[in-house]
Amino acid sequence: MNFVKKVLVLFLRFGISIFLLILLFKFNKIEINELVVDIKSADKLLLIFGFFVFFLVHFLGFLRWFMLLRAAGIHIPVKRLIISFSGGAFFSIFLPSTIGGDLVRTADLAGHTKKTKEVIATVFMDRLSGYIGLVIVVIIALIFGRGLVMDRVVITSVAVIIGILLFIVFVLFNVPIFNMISGFLSAPEAGKIREMIRGLHYEIHVFRSRRKMVFYSILLSVLIQLAGPVSAYFIALALGVGVDFVYFLIFLPIIGAITLLPVAIGGLGLRESLFVVYFAKAQVAEQLAIAMSLLSFSFIVFYGAMGGLIYVLAVHYRRVQCDASPKIHKSHT
Repeated sequence: MNFVKKVLVLFLRFGISIFLLILLFKFNKIEINELVVDIKSADKLLLIFGFFVFFLVHFLGFLRWFMLLRAAGIHIPVKRLIISFSGGAFFSIFLPSTIGGDLVRTADLAGHTKKTKEVIATVFMDRLSGYIGLVIVVIIALIFGRGLVMDRVVITSVAVIIGILLFIVFVLFNVPIFNMISGFLSAPEAGKIREMIRGLHYEIHVFRSRRKMVFYSILLSVLIQLAGPVSAYFIALALGVGVDFVYFLIFLPIIGAITLLPVAIGGLGLRESLFVVYFAKAQVAEQLAIAMSLLSFSFIVFYGAMGGLIYVLAVHYRRVQCDASPKIHKSHT
């Protein structure tokens, strides 16, 4: 029954993606043939530059997770981490937002290490530090670009993003507040869930004593949040869109934060709609904004497909590693 429910939810989200795209194309009167021409006529050299910058995003993301795992005392071969990370990149294409990919790499590595709470904590901290980096970049960009973007929608979006971050950090790292919230899970049947949440909170709380590692993680996150807009900027230049780079530093983090919502498959449809809404404020035509988003999504699909290939080809290796039951060192000292 649970499997049927999951399949139905998956198809529902596929439907949402298709519906959003159809609505977007109809509402903005986008001609598909003209859109295809725009994409085909894009400067290939600039697209290649954007493609390699996007690879840097994946590399830095892997490095960040690797550092957090080491900080949590989980030491496994780099090859095994690449496999889990690649699997997450692949499944994030089909699952709702990047959170779906996070669940896959968490399940894969937790099954291998038998350290479920610890692995979940590192993935959560990985995502949280990424969100902090996002907020840092968008605040600095908004300060420098206030002369370009002083729009109510943009300001409200940034304010909501900052508010969510402050709430998460306050709840997670304020023990009395967390205990009060977890106390709501007082029903007898919530016992296992409550203990799981408290155990996860403890693992996350441990990172407070690893401030140097957390700092490096946030620094890498800032670089990732800078690389993403650079990649999108090269795509824009390839399409002949010449707008100030500051717009990308402001809009891309906002779009990235919103597409974290598990609404559409891989963010498809939602991302394109957001590109149109936000880049309209930079006077970018709807058709070109959609072309930018689709080309950006094609980068995601390519790297995801490569990750899937690595994940599939490593099936035998994963089984051997599982049978060998490697010794995982864990320390909180």
